[in-house]
Amino acid sequence: MTARDAFHTVFYHGVVSSLKFVLRFGSRVRFVQFGKIPAGACVMVSNHISHFDPPFLSGWLPRKIDWIAMAELFGTAWSRAAFTWLDVIPVDRRGDDRQALREALRRLDGGRMIGIFPEGGIRDGAQSILAGADMREGAFLIAAKAGCPVVPVVILGSERLYNRRNWLLWRRAKVYIALGEPVFPGAVGGRKKLREDISAALIRLKDRLVQECHLTGDDLPHSPQERMSER
Repeated sequence: MTARDAFHTVFYHGVVSSLKFVLRFGSRVRFVQFGKIPAGACVMVSNHISHFDPPFLSGWLPRKIDWIAMAELFGTAWSRAAFTWLDVIPVDRRGDDRQALREALRRLDGGRMIGIFPEGGIRDGAQSILAGADMREGAFLIAAKAGCPVVPVVILGSERLYNRRNWLLWRRAKVYIALGEPVFPGAVGGRKKLREDISAALIRLKDRLVQECHLTGDDLPHSPQERMSER
């Protein structure tokens, strides 16, 4: 490990630990493992329901995540430095970003875990991949090219933190995170088949989480506006 990598790792864990400490004031997290994250290169994909998702997943998943995020987050000098030190990979969401693809493949070649929200933004209801909505191809293109597994993750309840009342210690929001079994690219079908397999795996994982934790429809993804208006 280079001195640069060591600094980034220390900075990452410092930031993640601090955010995890803060998130505990507003949430009670239940982390359910139905599978294990491989030791080597892999791509982690998750549904996306709030801006709190990256710190939740970084804080509770047992491996460092090199996130792929929109390039707009790098718009200022301080944000560019912070996200670079966190090993975030910027991507231009307007089209084919080959530089981001090459960087993701380079990191996977080094045995790291890449994190992607394949919905391309915050989604709930019928637009959520947990309801079978379509996903962007980026994660599956990267995994297929790298020949590495894709790890499905489901998060529920994080959008409840948009409601300021849930930051009261006696009202902390319930957040659920489920880790599924890795899905490996097959010899036939390429990234299209991999995307179909992951779509099905995410829905099954959501159903297992609902059953395991006895959840109801109120625990499934709602819009931030709905959560903010809850009493």
